[in-house]
Amino acid sequence: MAERAAAAPLSLPALIRVLRPHQWVKNLLVYVPVVLDHKLFDPPTMARATIAFIAFCCAASSAYVLNDIMDVEADRRHPTKRYRPFAAGTLSPTFGIILAPALLAIGFALSWRVLPSSFVGLLAVYVVLTGAYSLYLKRVAVLDVLLLAGLYTLRVLAGIAGADVRFSTWLLAFSTFLFLSLAFLKRYTEVSAMDGAPTEQVRGRGYLRSDREWLGSMGGASGYLSVLVLALYINSEQVMALYRRPLALWLVCPLLLFWVGRMWLLAYRGRVHDDPIVATVRDPASYAIGALVALVLYLAL
Repeated sequence: MAERAAAAPLSLPALIRVLRPHQWVKNLLVYVPVVLDHKLFDPPTMARATIAFIAFCCAASSAYVLNDIMDVEADRRHPTKRYRPFAAGTLSPTFGIILAPALLAIGFALSWRVLPSSFVGLLAVYVVLTGAYSLYLKRVAVLDVLLLAGLYTLRVLAGIAGADVRFSTWLLAFSTFLFLSLAFLKRYTEVSAMDGAPTEQVRGRGYLRSDREWLGSMGGASGYLSVLVLALYINSEQVMALYRRPLALWLVCPLLLFWVGRMWLLAYRGRVHDDPIVATVRDPASYAIGALVALVLYLAL
C-alpha cells in the first residue's frame, strides 16, 4: 500500500480523473449572461468570460479534490464512487492536500490580475461555500440541495460580474429553480443507488432511502417552476427591448418542459448517472434540445 501511495502522484490518468474535467461543463454557466446580453461576438467580453471560466475550473477542481479526500471512506462503500482515485488508492491523500491549494492559488491569481473585484469576491464565496459543503453541509437534508442550486446560480452571477454584462433578476429566478431541480435529481439518483432498508440513512448524506419519492416530487416541481418563470419573463419589458420577435421565445417553454420531464423519467427508470451534468453531457437528446433552443433564440433576434 505504501508503494502505491508513493507512486500515485505520478499517475497522470488518476490526476486527470480527480480534477473531474467533465464537471467543468458546469462552469460554462458563466457564458450564459454573455449570450443573453447578445455579447457572444464581442472579443473583450468573451475574453473576460473565458478567464472567469478558467478561474472557476481551477476553484472547482480544488473543491473536488478536497471533497474526495473528505469522502474517502463513504466513497469506498458506494457502487460507483469507489473507483475515484483517493478511494481506489491510485492517488495519495497527501498529494491531494498539496494539489487543492495550488489549484485555488492559480484561480485567484488569474482573476485578481484581470477581472473586477466583484468577481474575485464571488469566487471567494464559492470557495467558502464548497468548503462548507464538503466538510459538513452536504449532510444536512434540504439545505444541501439548496446550497448545490446556489452554487450553480453563483456561476451565473460570476459571469455577470466577470464579463461586465447586464444583470437580470429573471435570469436568476429561472436559474435558481432549474438548478434546484438538478440538485434534487443528483440526490435522487444517489439515494436510489444505495441498497438497504427504507429507514436506513444514506451514508454521508442526510436522507433515508424512503426519502426517494419525496426527492423526486420536489425535483420535478422545481423544474416545472423554472419554466413558469421563463414564461413570465417572456412577457416582460426586458424581452421586448432585447428581441424583435419575442413571441418566438414561447417555443422554448415546451422544449424545456420536455427536457425536464424526460430527465426525471430517465431517473425514475434508473438510467441517470449520479451527477445530472454528466447525464446531460452523455445524452444525445439534450444536445438536440439545446440546438433547438439556440435556433429559437436566433430566430427571435
